[in-house]
Amino acid sequence: MTDTIIEEQSRDMATETARHTLRKSSKLRHRTLVQGVFEKGKSVYAGPLRVTFRPLGEQDFTESFKGGVPDLIGPLQVMVTVPKKKRRHAVDRVLMRRRIREAFRLQCGRLRMLVKSDSDIRTLSIAIVYMKGENSPMSEISPAMDVAISKIIKKLEK
Repeated sequence: MTDTIIEEQSRDMATETARHTLRKSSKLRHRTLVQGVFEKGKSVYAGPLRVTFRPLGEQDFTESFKGGVPDLIGPLQVMVTVPKKKRRHAVDRVLMRRRIREAFRLQCGRLRMLVKSDSDIRTLSIAIVYMKGENSPMSEISPAMDVAISKIIKKLEK
């Protein structure tokens, strides 16, 4: 009986992840939220990635904005940055941003489920910074993203 339930949950999670695209509501773009992530957030390191995150409750979320809450702010928001100091050429920065975003998109299902199930979290803001001096293949980025997401989930469940 429980095996059937677990199989259904994992199938639902896989389907949700496969269908999901990163839309405008998934992009961390408001100045107050971005500043809050870097000033008050927690960080985890995984391979070439440093991931800073900040869960916000309903009250903290509304207090972040002076003139009211803007539209299109989803429960999970992400921002990917590749510093110019690490990757000098724009082509390399864009390539790494695309790889990191794709790795996140493919593996964010667990975070979505956590945010949906936790009533204390209104939105989870995540900033991913690429820290390596050369381009990494997707085979290196994807496992690093998986480790980072696992660490975030562990910290949120405490």
